[in-house]
Amino acid sequence: MTACEHAPAKVNLSLHVTGRRKDGYHLLDSVVVFTDAGDRLDRVAQAGLRISGPEGGGLSAGPDNLVTRAAQVMDAQDIGLHLHKGLPVASGIGGGSADAAAALRLLARITERPLPPMADILALGADVPVCLAGSPCRMRGIGEGLTPLPPLPPFWLVLVNPRVHVSTPQVFRALACANGSPMADTLPAWPDTASLITWLRAQRNDLEAPARALAPVISQVLRVLDAQHDCALARMSGSGATCFGMFATEAAAQAAATRVQSLHPEWWVTATGIRPATQVS
Repeated sequence: MTACEHAPAKVNLSLHVTGRRKDGYHLLDSVVVFTDAGDRLDRVAQAGLRISGPEGGGLSAGPDNLVTRAAQVMDAQDIGLHLHKGLPVASGIGGGSADAAAALRLLARITERPLPPMADILALGADVPVCLAGSPCRMRGIGEGLTPLPPLPPFWLVLVNPRVHVSTPQVFRALACANGSPMADTLPAWPDTASLITWLRAQRNDLEAPARALAPVISQVLRVLDAQHDCALARMSGSGATCFGMFATEAAAQAAATRVQSLHPEWWVTATGIRPATQVS
């Protein structure tokens, strides 16, 4: 039995806010992919949660941690877990949700119990269902509506976080319009990388403008990414502050990441590939 789980970063290539429910939850329509970059969760002998890694400093292993909460949902608090944190905390790429999803997958395997009901999964966070799927998806509703994407052509991302925390609730409160248009009912096939990028340019992240107003450094990150040679698209992911640049080749992405990091050594920067499709349940 494999006693570890990868918790890949979630990237919203597009994110349309299409409405708001009476309970305050916003409705989304988003194209989501997952990257090779991420956190790692391992089973260990001693009960409880331990955290290490370059991004683990200051992250509490207490009852509010999403891994701890996932263990409670699975009634598996007696199982020891070690989270190696490689993704920045609260950065718009689903790190905490990916960690919770990894915990659910790992604990379900260890205990041979079924995954909890969708309502319990959503209670951990709106991004947990898509992170649990871990596959390129169209995500709709408040996060529960998942549809596998058509096969994606190859591309690479450069992820950049300027080390600025952006509050997701504040970003949503600053949103000028919560009733944007969704994407087309049927997404097109993308025979090559150029066709995917052309389509994405016609989409949007509705949270980018309010996030940029709250954290102007996001605009700087986007300008720096857009200025990199062969960057086909620069956009913010989720509610920020992490942004991504899309590149057609791994070599171009790696070269761009090196240049961005040399210009801004204080930023978190990584070049990464995209994880392939898996079965979405």
